Amino acid sequence: MASVSEMYDVTWEEMRDKLRKWREDNHRNSEQIVDVAEELINEHASKLGDDIWIIYEQVMIAALDCSRDDLAWTCLQELKKQFPGSQRVKRLGGMRLEAARKRKISILKAQGKNTDAIRELNEYLELFVGDQEAWHELSDLYINEHDYGKAAFCLEELMMTNPHNHLYCEQYAEVKYTQGGLENLELSRKYFAQALKLNNRNMRALFGLYMSASHIAASPKVNAAVKKANVKYAAWAANQINRAYQLAGRGTKENKCSVKAVEEMLESMQITMS
Repeated sequence: MASVSEMYDVTWEEMRDKLRKWREDNHRNSEQIVDVAEELINEHASKLGDDIWIIYEQVMIAALDCSRDDLAWTCLQELKKQFPGSQRVKRLGGMRLEAARKRKISILKAQGKNTDAIRELNEYLELFVGDQEAWHELSDLYINEHDYGKAAFCLEELMMTNPHNHLYCEQYAEVKYTQGGLENLELSRKYFAQALKLNNRNMRALFGLYMSASHIAASPKVNAAVKKANVKYAAWAANQINRAYQLAGRGTKENKCSVKAVEEMLESMQITMS
């Protein structure tokens, strides 16, 4: 099989410069980095001088992204030998352990062992509490297990970390809507509204606002003022949905069917809530 330098007709200097440019531009390009750097390290390490150490670090991070633990381990060992006791190298070691735990969780998920994956993720998050991706994955696992209370807790953690992410607000609203009950429905409506405030093009949040407000208005537990307010919210949402469909594909047969469905949805709301 041809080497990277043969395939692309580049010199080792050009490969080194390409790695430097990716590094300076903060481009992850993990698979490309591994392809280029593996050959550079194996064939031209003696020519790289002190550049070799920053390349080892760059390649190790890319190797973790590509599940190349063999390459990550090789780079880490070289860095440990050159910089014994370095806090920076210790952090790289921590990243390798973190990646190994994530791979274990992925394998458990692929095997359908959700309970084991949930346990591993909880243990992982005790050590890496700021990992947003892990919190999101844990919320999905809890949803799959119909444990909506714990899924909501995970999404609350995400919203505290990133309160301007409209998708977290929308997903939290969906979980509260699924839990049901008047209190959860009211919370659901508020977070669908917040998701729309953050991104007024979020159609799932718009439909969610319509559905949650409609259910609250239809509840026998609410007074006339609450009912009136939620009819107003639902009517506004239905009108926005209608407008969005009209703007999305004027004149098409599919669009006319969609608009008709939205109009019937609004009419149904008015009939059941009048």
